[in-house]
Amino acid sequence: MTASVIVAPADGRFVGDFAGCDFSFEITSEALPPFTGPGLRDIAPVERYIKAYGSDPDELVEAAAGPDAALFAARLDGRLAGYIALSKAWNGFAEVDDIAVDSNARRAGVARALMDRAVSWARERGLPGIRLETQSNNVAACRFYERYGFELAGYDRHLYSALTPGTREIALYWYLRFA
Repeated sequence: MTASVIVAPADGRFVGDFAGCDFSFEITSEALPPFTGPGLRDIAPVERYIKAYGSDPDELVEAAAGPDAALFAARLDGRLAGYIALSKAWNGFAEVDDIAVDSNARRAGVARALMDRAVSWARERGLPGIRLETQSNNVAACRFYERYGFELAGYDRHLYSALTPGTREIALYWYLRFA
């Protein structure tokens, strides 16, 4: 029997459970320009490496305390399996500030369950859709967003250049419009 994913607002267990998760992911390819949408075009292999964003669970909880923000945790058999942090962006869309799935919970429907909850949250607030940003080297996430119905709407090839000089990462902006 397959466990079902339970998504609920992050509770007091979130910060403590966060440390037991591995939110890193493997990079084996990257998307190549032009980024004209609605989805990715060309993909090229790259030498395999592991990437982690280093999100801070205390900061996620603190940011979700605002009136136009939320933090939802996904659990499988009571164990933290992933999370999604949301806020209302300046342009009126819901924004995915962070989404991650534990490496041991991938391919179990966790990302879809989290995104479904994000859609509900945005619709409950009457927002026109959801936007998010990811990187050209996070092809697995990009493919998930495409399958979910997001449209690649823009890019920024300099966004990460000051953080990591010489980086090849390109910021990709995705939108899921409700209307």
